Amino acid sequence: MTALIFEQFLSTPEIGAVFSDAAIVQNMLDFEAALAHAQSAQGLIPAHAALTISQACRVERFELAPIVAASSIAGTLAIPLVKQLTAEVSNSDTEAAGYVHWGSTSQDVIDTAMVLATKRALALIDARLGDLIEALITLAQRDGEAPMLGRTLLQPALVISFGFKLVSWAAPLVRCRQRLRVAAGNALKLQLGGAVGTLWVMGDKGAAVARHMATELELGLSPGNWHTQRDEWIALGCEVGVLCGALGKIAKDISLLAQAEVGEVAEPGGSGRGGSSAMPHKRNPVASMIALAAAMRAPHRVAALLAAMPQEHERGLGNWQAELAEWPGLFMSAHGAVNALADAAVGLNVDCARMRRNIDALHGLVFAEAVSMLLAPHIGKSRAHALLEAWSRQAVAECTHLLDVALARVAADAELRDKIPPDVLRAVFDVDAVARRASGLAQSQWDTINEAIA
Repeated sequence: MTALIFEQFLSTPEIGAVFSDAAIVQNMLDFEAALAHAQSAQGLIPAHAALTISQACRVERFELAPIVAASSIAGTLAIPLVKQLTAEVSNSDTEAAGYVHWGSTSQDVIDTAMVLATKRALALIDARLGDLIEALITLAQRDGEAPMLGRTLLQPALVISFGFKLVSWAAPLVRCRQRLRVAAGNALKLQLGGAVGTLWVMGDKGAAVARHMATELELGLSPGNWHTQRDEWIALGCEVGVLCGALGKIAKDISLLAQAEVGEVAEPGGSGRGGSSAMPHKRNPVASMIALAAAMRAPHRVAALLAAMPQEHERGLGNWQAELAEWPGLFMSAHGAVNALADAAVGLNVDCARMRRNIDALHGLVFAEAVSMLLAPHIGKSRAHALLEAWSRQAVAECTHLLDVALARVAADAELRDKIPPDVLRAVFDVDAVARRASGLAQSQWDTINEAIA
């Protein structure tokens, strides 16, 4: 499978190779070799036949283009491949050719091939996910105490710390990684059922053949076939979709923080990275772009996988085939996203001074809620809220710091003057103290993260 040009730049060569035509066909051939070995061990086919079949199961001995072209007519990739494998075996041993794919069915070989590919794809994703989590931990250790604006509905809200922001990125990734490993354990299993899932042709040797094959292919063993029991398989795909969403959240935040008007972080540049064909000054957040593209596409792929679950009787018509077509793209998007963000996080430029300037530029307005809560026990919550609305409007109109307005108003108010000392009021506006509190609140999540990766 050669990915379209616009698919390639949103993914990676490594994951593309996992789902390439040659890799999938080799996986199918690995299934056929393992099937022959297992059946020979159980006395179902002659040992010499198993040897000849396994020797022929090398993808370089096949022309893939004709096999792929024939699959649309045959209705499955397995039929033309098994036909060519049988011919290849027949060149060496005509008797052995009669035992190729014996007692199996097309879905057995294709599903198992996809399981083998998915196992490798998940290993790639897991490795880069670990790199990204480590990079976020490093950023938190270096710059986590820096105060920054928390923003709600895209507007400045209250002061947090950069570490508080980072843990909101890292914690979901750790949970996604854990759930993916559990889902993989449930889903990465051999598919072997024969024509309708009963392994009738293999008689009482079917279970032993399955055990042998699972061991050889290093896959889990299902208690039976899962031809139309797609729940655990699709659950794995859904978890990959959730991961894409978690990566998209990080990308969204980085891209917003990297806007020139905000300027608090920037993706690493250099070597043409993030450049513009028209504007030499630009530094586009391309890693975020890749992750956001994955987050946009994953829901549609996951929806297609879910829609394909109601499969007819013992073999799906159209829905299983649709699932196969959607599956690689989901994993390719996920690896492209996590790979891009892992690279960006290692070199992420964090401008702590700009974070502080953006806080200071609001002239203390982000502490309006805190001042209101300071007054509320003495004059009631509603009146305190109304006062802070008025004081905030005054600060904006006069380009004055809210602290100065509050000090003057409290000093002029006989009811508040003796109840709200100036030093207590000033303490509410302590940016660093508020950031430290945010970091402290995040610490339990960081502890959980560190335990998970220990």
